Amino acid sequence: MTMLFNDSLALAPSPDFTTAERRTRSLLIVGIGFQIALAVPSLIALGIDDRLINDISVWIKPLKFQASLALMLATLLLLLPLIEARARAGRGVWFTSLVAVVTAGGEILYITLQAARGRASHFNLGTEFETIAYRLMGLGATLLVLSGLVLGLYILLRPRPDAPTGLRLGAGWGLVLGSIATLLTAFPLASGAIDGPGHWVGGIKTDMGGLPLFGWSRTGGDLRVPHFFATHIMQALPILGLTLDRFLPRLARSGILVGAILSLAVVAATFLQAVQGRPFL
Repeated sequence: MTMLFNDSLALAPSPDFTTAERRTRSLLIVGIGFQIALAVPSLIALGIDDRLINDISVWIKPLKFQASLALMLATLLLLLPLIEARARAGRGVWFTSLVAVVTAGGEILYITLQAARGRASHFNLGTEFETIAYRLMGLGATLLVLSGLVLGLYILLRPRPDAPTGLRLGAGWGLVLGSIATLLTAFPLASGAIDGPGHWVGGIKTDMGGLPLFGWSRTGGDLRVPHFFATHIMQALPILGLTLDRFLPRLARSGILVGAILSLAVVAATFLQAVQGRPFL
């Protein structure tokens, strides 16, 4: 672990930091492009395919995940420059980015394939193939989230010397806390430990008539709500840090601390709300 965050020149793919960093950036850009490329036919299919899963179009889930995974990879790409140049050119950052791209790509391929087959991708153990694929998808999702955590630690432990305080702390802690909160909320969601398979807790087990845009249940609790807020800590705290640097630089450290506490409080509050079977709105 120590070596991971202390890449020496010998550990870098090339003595040329710019070239090495460009390879990592290109890797993330390809990953983002792959998500967008799959979103185009998914969007077309949404308009012409009338098959349903949980009473909504089979193509809603792929489109949501394509957008979410593209945003995740874009976040890593945009925050990459906050890492000190030598570490940014090292194999640790490159390998972490590779894990993020491969796991995000594998996850969206299975979700899109299942939509094309008219089959559920999540909570589906109907065949041996689907059982294995679902478990592999869970492992891949865990590795994807952990890649965000690792890059967050790089930002905190090996920051670029001139990185603005608010953005550095917001990005580092946003990735670390967002990753941890995402994993903690994902376990009860994926395991079905609270109210059986699915994201519902009480209410009508259907996605029809859900909250506009998000699709969250309006008749009972929905474990996707705290999971959503947990994941987007990764974007919320960097944006807060950027804003503090611009308007209140003296309050950057305390502002990020308050923002982190509030973000985790929202995740905790919406999780309790969901497990009590109460809708978000």
